Amino acid sequence: MQRIVVWVLPLLVQWAVANGQKDSSLSSFTVSGMIDVYYLYDFGNPADHQRPGFVYAYNRHNEVALNLGMIKASYSQKAARANFAMMAGTYANANLANEPGVFKNILEANVGIKLSKTRDLWIDAGIFSSHIGWESAMGKDCWTITRSMAAENSPYYESGAKISYTTNNSKWLLSALLLNGWQHMQRPDGHNATSFGYQLTYKPNNSVLLNNSFFAGSDTPDSIKLQRYFQDIYGQFQLSSKWYVLLGFDIGIQQQSKGSNKYNTWYTPAAIVKYVADKKISLAARGEYYADDDGVMIRLATNNGFRTFGYSVNADYRINENIVWRLEYGMYASKDDVFYKGNTTANSNKHFITALCIEL
Repeated sequence: MQRIVVWVLPLLVQWAVANGQKDSSLSSFTVSGMIDVYYLYDFGNPADHQRPGFVYAYNRHNEVALNLGMIKASYSQKAARANFAMMAGTYANANLANEPGVFKNILEANVGIKLSKTRDLWIDAGIFSSHIGWESAMGKDCWTITRSMAAENSPYYESGAKISYTTNNSKWLLSALLLNGWQHMQRPDGHNATSFGYQLTYKPNNSVLLNNSFFAGSDTPDSIKLQRYFQDIYGQFQLSSKWYVLLGFDIGIQQQSKGSNKYNTWYTPAAIVKYVADKKISLAARGEYYADDDGVMIRLATNNGFRTFGYSVNADYRINENIVWRLEYGMYASKDDVFYKGNTTANSNKHFITALCIEL
């Protein structure tokens, strides 16, 4: 798949540029950026300043830290588009720890070609945000500061190629993807299988968004290849001018051994309620549960695997159009002692965080 993209994409780019030049008024180039800094206190008081191992965003304790600083250049015209974004911060250190070299600092790098003059049909290739989940790496786009356990343990990003189609009335979006695996920019050694996915989004009106995303592939080397299937389902609803609700459910299965017809299962339901008091102030509350008895995503040496509830309350104050000050209190409560509190183990973990997000 990578060889096909390498050979075909430059030809498509040349075609698109030639066609796009016919109407240069539709071309645009923009530069944007974001800085998201935070202070988080974990009441478990970890000596190494690291939050629990399944937390990747805002994961440093008792220090002022940069979660994500990024700068992005975007180009678009009638028949072509491109995005390139670099980043730094604790998010990048945690989420891209296994990526080689400068890939650790790439947030996004992709090009797209429009395949039809009359339809919104595109092919994009490169590195882009994951098609899975209701949250992203961008703090400004999420209703709460910290991310749900569902987001933390599913892909934030992916690489490969995708073809997407949006209907003329913008109500339906359908994407089909060929991917280099489960959150990989570069395939690990010994991993040669291509993964697949799709995304189906329906917006019947301005108040409702329904999404179903799917992944099929493997995150293990070919020698022990374990097939994985994952479904992400969520709905976002605007109940009034002030009240919003998001309901999500993820479920995954993975083979217990190579070629086996037996599978391990994990799942996570989540709900977020948001209240917009006025242009300055908004509040949000989240409840979630993550069950991974067999340790597919979160490996723990406990009797019951990982069975954890999560709760948080959030307050945002918009200082101006580009700056948001955020506060959050949250906790995890698990069936087993999967957390640390000082030098002992505990079945719960609490945190307080404040963050300042600035759009450039």
